[in-house]
Amino acid sequence: SSGINAEWPLRPGKKGSTAVGLRGDSIVVLGVEKRSVPKLQDERTVRKIHKLDDHVCMAFAGLTADARILVNMARVECQSYRLTVEDPVSMSYIARHIASVKQHFTQRPGLRPFGLSTLIVGFDYDGSAHLFQTDPSGTYHEWKANAIGRSGKTVREFLEKHYTDEIAASDEACIKLTVRALLEVVQSGGKNIELAVMRKGQALEILDTKTVEKLVEETEKERDAEAEAKKKAAGKS
Repeated sequence: SSGINAEWPLRPGKKGSTAVGLRGDSIVVLGVEKRSVPKLQDERTVRKIHKLDDHVCMAFAGLTADARILVNMARVECQSYRLTVEDPVSMSYIARHIASVKQHFTQRPGLRPFGLSTLIVGFDYDGSAHLFQTDPSGTYHEWKANAIGRSGKTVREFLEKHYTDEIAASDEACIKLTVRALLEVVQSGGKNIELAVMRKGQALEILDTKTVEKLVEETEKERDAEAEAKKKAAGKS
């Protein structure tokens, strides 16, 4: 029953916390829905966004323990590539590598597939921004914007409606669209969102809770103003 075996792990990738990835002209953004952490747990141990190399970052939806193993494998690959080729990995190379590791685990007897989907963002050596998505079967594709996890389909449809070249040209608009996409499915705003931003030629920045809450507030105001304007326009017509 290899068919069942290949189908099973697609489920955790569709059921995990929602994650959003977006690529602009000179920025990449990852946003993740944070589940509420038990009162006595240290929330630093609950991370859904991981740095793979100086220029590559990954978010996942699915089984956390599987993700930890995959992240370590990918980090080792990034470093060994640097040692061998004396260049950082290209985004397509590391996405293909992660997808190949996942595919390998779907067809070997005695192994079970990785139960997670990933969004991989970063910059190539020439400064171009990239976003790749991989699923448990080992398939991978490049996207301008995408979402994975429990509400991935809802968020993807939202992004399809709202992502434009104008937004891609503005760093701020890219960050706000990521927040707005997550707010479609995340309850109680800022404290339940984790955001990571990487700009061309700069290090990865994980935004602190205050900054995220401010962004959520601004985004909600803009969203409400738009809805109000639509109502007025509909009333006039």
